[in-house]
Amino acid sequence: MALASPAVLGIDLGTSSVKVVLLPAGYSEVRNTQAEVPSAAGDQGREQDARKIIRALNECLAALPRQHLQKVTCIGVSGQMHGVMFWQTSQACQWIQSGMGQMFEPKEVSHLVTWEDARCSREFLASLPQPWSHQCLATGFGCATIYWYLKNSPDFLKQYSAAGTIQDYVVAMLCGLKQPRMSVQNAASWGYFNCRSKCWNADILKESGFPISLLPEIAKPGSTAGSTSCEWFSIPSGADVGVALGDFQCSVYSCMNDTTDAVLNISTSAQLTFSMPSEFEPPETPDCHSALAYFPYFDGKYLAVAASLNGGNVLATFVKMLSGWIAELGLDVPDSTIYTQMIRAALIQSSPILTVYPTIFGERHAPDHLASVSNITTTQLSLGHVTRALCRGIVQNLHSMMSAQLLRESGVKRIVGSGSALSRNEVLRQEVEMAFPFPLVYRKDVSSAMGAAMVMLYQR
Repeated sequence: MALASPAVLGIDLGTSSVKVVLLPAGYSEVRNTQAEVPSAAGDQGREQDARKIIRALNECLAALPRQHLQKVTCIGVSGQMHGVMFWQTSQACQWIQSGMGQMFEPKEVSHLVTWEDARCSREFLASLPQPWSHQCLATGFGCATIYWYLKNSPDFLKQYSAAGTIQDYVVAMLCGLKQPRMSVQNAASWGYFNCRSKCWNADILKESGFPISLLPEIAKPGSTAGSTSCEWFSIPSGADVGVALGDFQCSVYSCMNDTTDAVLNISTSAQLTFSMPSEFEPPETPDCHSALAYFPYFDGKYLAVAASLNGGNVLATFVKMLSGWIAELGLDVPDSTIYTQMIRAALIQSSPILTVYPTIFGERHAPDHLASVSNITTTQLSLGHVTRALCRGIVQNLHSMMSAQLLRESGVKRIVGSGSALSRNEVLRQEVEMAFPFPLVYRKDVSSAMGAAMVMLYQR
């Protein structure tokens, strides 16, 4: 078989897994990170071990054919947005030679505080200075987390000289950057960033004592952050590395074929989005009670987004609850069996009166609107009824944030569905089709890693 030349590598550092894609050969690898660790912020904290994430990345790269990696001329990187990790620039990683090839391992780095982190209470956020941004500040946002450390553990921050998302860290290590570079997409997800001026709110942050020396430089999405400083898993030194991107934007980029498409993703969380006209500019001040947000995309455009914190994680929590009950009864049933059986039971239930409001994780625009159940009757307490109502609730919650009517008024003609929770759950797909009466196309090849690679091909 003739080797494709040149080749492009796409990487996505997700909430629960790492995925890599090699184009045009079409090779891909996925590894679960299992990186969750206890948080210094207690039950409200959500942290991951960056070393385990990089280990999963190394395992993915080691599984790809070396003869194809040798042809890589550019690398696109995306990852989970909003989160923050810290590192000491002079000792951020060490390069080692192993049987898998030359690779880097994290050294003087912190845990990654993820987008799911809930340590910043509403009262704490209200005590912070008002950002100059169209985005409302929320817990889990990078700058909010840094403020939390500044007020609760200032000595922690003194250990480090740089901060960024996990994807920014990877790009900085590959390129040997002394100061990380962050795309507008990731910067907007941190808060205290103005998308119109493409600048941090430096004056506001300085006045409040924020350690602005930690903040990365800003770069245009689709631009090159640098080049590989040495050989990496047979990828030669000098390969272009794109500035790290948001996983959401890359996922959309991989499947939005037309401006009349909307993209629905239900994975850990859930998002529904469509592209705004090229002349659109976000408002100067945010409406923090609005369910709609505007995410910077590519070429100066924005996506209108209903970004729900409640998606597949709700179903996972339900499975965990059932598993706990079963264990208390002295039985042992694998979580995978519980999931399969509850979906199977729900498929034979069509229109339950039972109503589940599934916002167990709250929503950024309504953090106090937590989950509840109503219309409980003795005839609708089966596993199938509850599961069907739960799936319907997830979809209806998203519909309340971005309705079918709004999609029509915005010119949407088709919905492209994607995401692990949607692909494996027929009940969710049925509920989507009832709530959103559009032509629906389900895509299994949608991935942020694919989108990151495509950006390097078409956006530079």
